[in-house]
Amino acid sequence: MSDLPIDSADARTLPPGTQETAGHLRWRYLKDKLARYTVWVGGLSVIGALMLIFFYLLSEVLPLFGGAHFEARERFTLPGSAAETLYVISEEQGEVGMRVDAAGGVLFMDLHTGQTREQTELPASLGDLHSVVEVAPENGLLAAIGNNGSVLLFRHHYRISYPDDKRFIDPDIEFPYGEDPVRLMDVAPLDVAVRDNEDQLAFYGLDPRGNVYMRVFDKVSSFLTDGVELEEEGELRFTPGMTASQVLVDPLLDWMYLIDRQAGRMAFYDLDGAEQPRLVQTAELDGAVLDAEFLAGGVSVVVVGSSGVISQWFPARNDQGDWKLARIRDFSLPKGVKPTALGIELRRRVFAVGTESGRVLMFHATAQSEVADEQFGDAPIDEIRFSPRAKLMMLRSGDQLAGYDVENEHPEVSVSGLWGKVWYEGYEQPQYQWQSSAANADFEPKFSLTPLAFGTIKAAFYAMLFAIPLAILGAIFTANFMSAKMRQVVKPTVELMEALPTVILGFLAGLWLAPFIETHLAGVFVLLVLLPLSIPIFGYLWLQFPKSLRYLFPAGWEALLLLPVIMIVTWLSFLLAQPIEIYLFQGNMQTWMDRELGIGYDQRNSLVVGIAMGVAVIPTIFSITEDAIFSVPKHLSLGSLALGATPWQTLVGVVLPTASPGIFSAVMIGMGRAVGETMIVLMATGNTPVMDFSIFEGMRTLSANIAVEMPESEVGSTHYRLLFMAGLVLFLFTFVFNTLAEVVRQRLRQKYASI
Repeated sequence: MSDLPIDSADARTLPPGTQETAGHLRWRYLKDKLARYTVWVGGLSVIGALMLIFFYLLSEVLPLFGGAHFEARERFTLPGSAAETLYVISEEQGEVGMRVDAAGGVLFMDLHTGQTREQTELPASLGDLHSVVEVAPENGLLAAIGNNGSVLLFRHHYRISYPDDKRFIDPDIEFPYGEDPVRLMDVAPLDVAVRDNEDQLAFYGLDPRGNVYMRVFDKVSSFLTDGVELEEEGELRFTPGMTASQVLVDPLLDWMYLIDRQAGRMAFYDLDGAEQPRLVQTAELDGAVLDAEFLAGGVSVVVVGSSGVISQWFPARNDQGDWKLARIRDFSLPKGVKPTALGIELRRRVFAVGTESGRVLMFHATAQSEVADEQFGDAPIDEIRFSPRAKLMMLRSGDQLAGYDVENEHPEVSVSGLWGKVWYEGYEQPQYQWQSSAANADFEPKFSLTPLAFGTIKAAFYAMLFAIPLAILGAIFTANFMSAKMRQVVKPTVELMEALPTVILGFLAGLWLAPFIETHLAGVFVLLVLLPLSIPIFGYLWLQFPKSLRYLFPAGWEALLLLPVIMIVTWLSFLLAQPIEIYLFQGNMQTWMDRELGIGYDQRNSLVVGIAMGVAVIPTIFSITEDAIFSVPKHLSLGSLALGATPWQTLVGVVLPTASPGIFSAVMIGMGRAVGETMIVLMATGNTPVMDFSIFEGMRTLSANIAVEMPESEVGSTHYRLLFMAGLVLFLFTFVFNTLAEVVRQRLRQKYASI
């Protein structure tokens, strides 16, 4: 019968009694058309919703790769005396700056207009200054170095008030250890390093004759003043084996670096627990050195060569467990560009290099990426300083100061840092690592998505390894060999398992299954061996029974006979496990694996996740596979049987090829479920981002990482946006995988359509 619409004129020409049929046809056509457009609109809506999700995720991720942007402030001449400027710094807000000159003058100025705010002098006992060095920049502590070899510590601080609801910053300096300088040497120094930590105050200096001077003071709490008194621990002078012009000491007083800028050499000394610094290693640099400074955290040293080669160094362990000075990574300036200044951010591993042409290049050490390359005037840059929040960059050229507001939110992100191996501070070698936060403010963020992607694939792999054989083979038996009445019980029961909340499965896996497997690991492996063997053995034995006995059991109900077999084999496996473990594994299988094979055992591991996630995925794969097999037209299988094929030959040669598109779809949908699973992985694993494919180690997946860390991430931060990037990776993975799966499914359907 035609599906074309019938109008009223056509209806009048129909034979008597058919007008009602014509009306029914018109109504059916209207419903078909309505259904077609409803499906069309629904499909477009789904596609539109997916595109909106994709573009929203993309909008949160793209700022990660935006780079740095600068907005210039007014350039002005530094106020104050005509003496040489030794040091310029900004307070937290980037509104008030401080200048220290060679005559000992300290001047505070407005960084927008250059007007003087406050002016004072350092004690006259210092005389003319040689330099000003940072001691603890996080709290504004500096050291003024006199030409007479004395050192005075002072702190610049700022009181903030709000008169008439306007912020007012009142700058001042104070002397936390008094106004009497510490005499370090009797001559003008070449360089001085001062460190102040919770327990000690230490001074290290170089004189023109190549001697190294050391004075260390212990901090003792005063019961009378509630302050801190200094007690000298010791004073030392020694002559190193090389001529040095710069000294660097880490904040914990463990390591000292002596650098010969002219010859391009660096000596690495161990200070920890030694009466005299012990030389660990001498390293050759790339020619003459312009400057060397610690990055944020005081672990890595950045060395800027006069030739334009920049290298990063820090202590690391060698294969024997001894300390060495490792050259981690290099950065290069463009050919022909001569560096003149080095500036370090306070809280991030970002540094900037100024050049003689007024050009500034900014890098991030961990990401090994160039963040910015900007031209700021034509004058050579003598000094680069960042405000504590790195929102302001100050460039000094002679007595001219230029300020630039900086927008550089995500310098830690680079493609190589996200997906490649990175050599992090304190590690023996490059590796993949995810660690987004720590209690230490100087923490080096580790944002490698590789271990999370690996954990996602690993969890899905073990879950599918457990689920696919059970689900597909169970579906084949249910659809092809099981009786109709038993199928009506088994199929809804398995499908009902899909309604079980995954949080319940994760809870049971973490609190019951994981400890059980740890205690009975040998029994689990015995069960994995005996159970697959017991089923075909029982089938063979059942066929040997007398026909009179076998015919008493209805056809298609044989699966019930396996229940007691499975129960007995399971009980027997755990019964035999203890003597097997004693005989083969010296009483403890985990300890034996660790000692003999070097395989560690984590209680919440991939085996637990595979079983728990497998249980969650099995109903999906089983239901779709069983429907696909059961829907194979009966005339195909009956025709095969009529031609003399056995039921098994019919299954393998006719039923499975015809149902293969549906079976493949079931596996792909199950894979998508496993990849996106969150609660089971979150509760049943150690949730540690390790790159180990061992079935006895845990993992962290992309979805679990988002669930754990999104509530604690700061909105708009690098961490926050990287979690959105993890979601984008999951989205793209699912999209690409499902697209490929659909292509394969269509080809399978075309291939077996003629059967």
